[in-house]
Amino acid sequence: MPSNYNARSRARERNSVLSRPEFMSLNHQPLQGGGGGSSGGPGPGPGPGPSKSRGSARRPGQNKHQTSQQSEEPTDSGSKDRREPSRMPEEDCMQLNPSFKGIAMNSLLAIDICLSKRMGVCAYTSSPWGGCRSMVALLALTGHGITWIIGTIVCLTRSNTLAGQEVLVNLLLALILDVMTVAGVQRLVKRRGPWEMTPGFLDCVAMDFYSFPAAHASRAAMVSKFLLSHLVLAVPLRILLVLWAFLVGISRVLLGKHHLTDMVCGFALGMLHFSLMETVWLSSSTCQTLISISTLSWSPLF
Repeated sequence: MPSNYNARSRARERNSVLSRPEFMSLNHQPLQGGGGGSSGGPGPGPGPGPSKSRGSARRPGQNKHQTSQQSEEPTDSGSKDRREPSRMPEEDCMQLNPSFKGIAMNSLLAIDICLSKRMGVCAYTSSPWGGCRSMVALLALTGHGITWIIGTIVCLTRSNTLAGQEVLVNLLLALILDVMTVAGVQRLVKRRGPWEMTPGFLDCVAMDFYSFPAAHASRAAMVSKFLLSHLVLAVPLRILLVLWAFLVGISRVLLGKHHLTDMVCGFALGMLHFSLMETVWLSSSTCQTLISISTLSWSPLF
């Protein structure tokens, strides 16, 4: 009986997982057969023992090399992450983190475009109010720069009073200033209208190619304020003059030529032109000199 019990216990020890060489370190026992092939004690045999020990001896160095590589990789990735924010352009940062001012401006521009397109009911003949397009275009023509410049020159040639000529000469200079300033601002901004339209012949002559600011609105505001300040008019005429300026500005929006903000900025620019002309107002003698030069009857000696 004791011999059978000893045989069973030895068999259990051989089949035990902890008796394997790779797990002997966990069991805190020396490797069996690890002293080389000379010892003839029981165990797995002299061959596997040294190979296993050599493999286990190499593993710590390999593990150190792998851990060093793994430790170097995060540092490299961390350095790359640190370099990327420094290389990121400022514009991209503003797009990723827009300010409240930028969001508000983009929202207002989107509302402006949407409302302007909805109000362009006379943009084409197939538009909802396409039948009224000719009447609206005629109303817009009354605020055209070429129309007012030609009309002012005709009235100047027919005027016989010094006061009338003084007013007309300053009005002519104000119209030229308005046309040149609006054309210059339009060339700088280059904003397109809500509807893609080619400018007409008169628009090309007046250099009215773009949308911002609205040239007709600027001119109508400047002319109406100019006439209200220098002409004696009845109250109904004054009301009609203000209403005309507003309708001229809104007519260009109905035709799909300008946005609502273009019209508002045009009105503001027209008032600025009027204030500038009031500051540099030419006297009657200066106006007579300009008229004499233009008619080739000016003599500097007399």
